[in-house]
Amino acid sequence: MIGRMFPERMIHKALQRYWRYSRGLTLGAQGVVLDRSGNTVLLIRHTYRSGWHFPGGGVERGETAEDAMSRELHEEAGVELQGPPEFFGLYANHVLFPGDHIALFVVRAWHQPQIPPPNREIAEQGFFPLDALPPGTSEPTRNRLEEIMGLRPRAAHWSAP
Repeated sequence: MIGRMFPERMIHKALQRYWRYSRGLTLGAQGVVLDRSGNTVLLIRHTYRSGWHFPGGGVERGETAEDAMSRELHEEAGVELQGPPEFFGLYANHVLFPGDHIALFVVRAWHQPQIPPPNREIAEQGFFPLDALPPGTSEPTRNRLEEIMGLRPRAAHWSAP
């Protein structure tokens, strides 16, 4: 299984790099799914990159950023929106890919009728208390949570340039 997954990861990474570098501007959308109390957050761990992150992905042609975020929440975590998400900010993500941006939404009205099993893209998911995030939670994820909680000013960049 691991031997078979390695070439697929390499192909996935190569295609992703080609896609991003072949366009002048790319847009991703991520959702910060908070429980009703606002004390726990949904994070996912991918199979192809380390750490814990918000669910999300690229905005496809003909799709709005909100539609993409909603689709990714459903695909990656089985989360369905029950109300409009709050657009929180647009971040430049030029550290990894020139011209990349991430639209961030806060999701408070949702339900999760079914948790999808791990697959080729998502290794695991879970809800974590904001004051006890899992080891390996990415720095941008931690920073965005602090911004949402009002503990730091909003940044212009997803990651430090």
